[in-house]
Amino acid sequence: MLKNLVIKNRSCRGYNKERKVTEDELKDMVDLARQSASGVNLQPLKYYLVYEDEQVATVKSLTKLGAHLKELGLPFPGEEPAAYIVICLDHELCKDNSKYLIDVGIAAQTITLRATEMGLAGCMIGNYKESELNAALGLGDRYFIQLVIAIGESCEDIRMKEIDEGDPFAYYREDGVHYVPKRKLEDVIIN
Repeated sequence: MLKNLVIKNRSCRGYNKERKVTEDELKDMVDLARQSASGVNLQPLKYYLVYEDEQVATVKSLTKLGAHLKELGLPFPGEEPAAYIVICLDHELCKDNSKYLIDVGIAAQTITLRATEMGLAGCMIGNYKESELNAALGLGDRYFIQLVIAIGESCEDIRMKEIDEGDPFAYYREDGVHYVPKRKLEDVIIN
């Protein structure tokens, strides 16, 4: 079951605009993330939930999707995410941003796996206008944005494709299908 969930959990850049994501659904995802592992159990991460149309539009304007497909201008009009979860580091709990990046990865993977389990999809976004997004959300100096996760119902056909060692690994699109190259198992095990 977990294996199928991980395989299905792909970074989505096109969403069904008709499917709204509720505050309760976002809270459910964060609830699972907060129960996940945290270095020395410090739990320095806090989450800003974005689900109201005006804030969703603001966050969308301050983030970029699809770095390898810049020419497409993703998401396409009408395929924008329905919601976002902004993962922040609480500076009152921890001053060292880099020390808890593992926590961010654990939380983000947990959130996107839960979204997938709920029939939704996500995309972890590291490309955002940090100071503008911080101001738009009113985070001040206490919270340092670590990652933004787009959430919504996927309208994309996303497929993984095994590649040989040395082949290009950048994702790409052909005939409306989004391909995600993955190295073969024997190429990632070193012993």
